[in-house]
Amino acid sequence: MADEVILLDFWPSMFGIRVRVALAEKGIKYELKEEDLRNKSDLLLQMNPVYKKIPVLIHNGKPICESSIIVQYIDEVWKDKASLLPSDPYRRAQASFWVDYIEKKVFDAGRRTWYTSGEQQEAAKKEFIEIIKLLQEQLGDKPYFGGETLGYVDVCLIPYYCWFYTYETMGKFSLEAECPKFIAWAKRCMQIESISKTLPDEKKVFGFCLELRKKFGLE
Repeated sequence: MADEVILLDFWPSMFGIRVRVALAEKGIKYELKEEDLRNKSDLLLQMNPVYKKIPVLIHNGKPICESSIIVQYIDEVWKDKASLLPSDPYRRAQASFWVDYIEKKVFDAGRRTWYTSGEQQEAAKKEFIEIIKLLQEQLGDKPYFGGETLGYVDVCLIPYYCWFYTYETMGKFSLEAECPKFIAWAKRCMQIESISKTLPDEKKVFGFCLELRKKFGLE
């Protein structure tokens, strides 16, 4: 009997995109259920009663929540394709550390580059660039954060790339000028089919953010 895999998601969510990339990388067929986050479905509230957030992966009726945990789960359950997480315990711990760093730093600073203005925006822009510079330093001369092949950190970080146009346009800065090796990594990732076919168009994301700014009276 084939696995039943359902993903509760919202199209611009970098957290949901992580899961979609991991599923695509492993070649897993699934049913995508797009959520209206202003009117959350009964299924979402039932499957994630604690946080009531997307993404939620439902595998044979059982929910798995939180994007980084879902990616780990996918990697552990579907082992027939190359692993995303290293088998070496130290390298695995390091990968988990950097994903934790990304979750604590990148989203918040990135959001503030387009959701704020004035001094707050300037501070957010500087903070965001410093965060990316640190990640660039961690990447070093490796093709991917996972080494020679796409890995856990890459999958958890690359979804932000489709938001960079918004961050840069609203914040009036260029990440390629500030962090060329990092952008070269992102472009390298975009040559991988599981990523290029999963990430939404950056202009569509930008339009979504413009609508949010209008809705909250930020224009």
